[in-house]
Amino acid sequence: MKRTAVLLISIIAFVEAFCQQTLPPGSTLSLQKAQELALNYNKSIAHSKLQFEQAGYDLSMYKSHNFPRLNLIATDFYSTASSNLSIKGGNLPIFSYNETAGSYVPNVIMNADGSHTLSQYAYFPDINMKLKLKNIFIGGLQVTQPIYTGGKISAAISMAEIGQQMASVNIRLSEDEVIVKVDEAYMKAVRAKELEVVSDSYYDMLKELERTVESAVRHGLRLRNDLMKVQVKKNEAELGHQKAENGYLLARMSLCHLMGVPLTEASKLEVETNTANQDRMAPKHKGGVEYRPEYTLLEKRAELAEQQVKLDRSEYLPNVALFGSVMYANGGELAGKKLLDNGSGTIGVMVKVPLYNFGEGSNKVRSSKAKAQMAALELQEKSELMELEIALCRTNLEECEKEVEIARKSYDQASENLRISKSAYDNGVELLSDYFDAQALWREAAATLVEARCQLYLAYTKLLKATGQLR
Repeated sequence: MKRTAVLLISIIAFVEAFCQQTLPPGSTLSLQKAQELALNYNKSIAHSKLQFEQAGYDLSMYKSHNFPRLNLIATDFYSTASSNLSIKGGNLPIFSYNETAGSYVPNVIMNADGSHTLSQYAYFPDINMKLKLKNIFIGGLQVTQPIYTGGKISAAISMAEIGQQMASVNIRLSEDEVIVKVDEAYMKAVRAKELEVVSDSYYDMLKELERTVESAVRHGLRLRNDLMKVQVKKNEAELGHQKAENGYLLARMSLCHLMGVPLTEASKLEVETNTANQDRMAPKHKGGVEYRPEYTLLEKRAELAEQQVKLDRSEYLPNVALFGSVMYANGGELAGKKLLDNGSGTIGVMVKVPLYNFGEGSNKVRSSKAKAQMAALELQEKSELMELEIALCRTNLEECEKEVEIARKSYDQASENLRISKSAYDNGVELLSDYFDAQALWREAAATLVEARCQLYLAYTKLLKATGQLR
């Protein structure tokens, strides 16, 4: 039992490893490549594609209802049932032609009392016949061609076509969601990597300061207390550097998870930090609610509800079908001879007209109409919410652009302040605590600029998704 379990786990692990994608060591992963890998791997997209394929099969199935149905019918059974058929015998009169009457008349002698006696007759004996079913086979072909179904077939075909269109739109919706998730994960990795660079710069800054202060202490120009303060700050920066490295690794692992790459490959890849700084390409159109896959799905759902009304109404309308069959029967026994051994043909028209169902049909149609109205109201309500979402995304994008502009100014000012503070401290006209403050201010400004750039990139991505321009 243990061997079977171990073998099963090994097979599963092998299949998972085989299905996952791998990256070359030390490779630089672009955002476009990450999106491509995620789109190929994502299970939701694969599920949506299977739904589209299924919808195509459903459409072909409903279209086939317009064509004749050909069925082979065969029945073979054995029965021990039997029956006797008896015919009473007797004397049968013989007829002779009478020229005067011009017809055949029986040869009888009329008696005085009005009765008659046969002068010539033929004897007919009693007949006893036995019927046995035994083995009977009945088989043949039956053809049925619908002529009028109250619009049921056309409504079903329309619903299948709408379902296929919805499945196609659902693929796009799944792809959009995957792209947004990849963008978010990629920007987290970019943010973590740039923060790691900021942390390295801050740490190098403190190491240089430590060497300067240590030299000054040896020459009696600074107190040893200043050196201890610098070392404490350096230890804090070292811890921050470790956290930044861990954050970058976790961000890359999250990205690998979306792309279907083993998490162990995370340490091998690098992201392009300039992605957050580059300008986005102008969209192909202005976009709007009508371009969104969510809106299209709601629109198709309303159309589907309208077709459902027609489908429900068709169940209570007349149905006309043409049918024909060719049958062959063999078996049975009558008086020791085979009873059935011949074929037959049948053709006809079948008409079904529902007359009265105690309001079932009208109430069902009213229910479908109510659902169609609800679908139309949902489309109207959700489209208004989508318009509001677009407005919020545009506002958020404008705010992010302003934040980047302010963060860039703050970073430039903090860099200049750090340069002046360092020069003042080296010349002995500024306290160590003031120099620490300038360094901390620079690090905060640098981190704020990194965060603002990544948020601006994501804000643009979300606006493209909200306006249906992501792909």
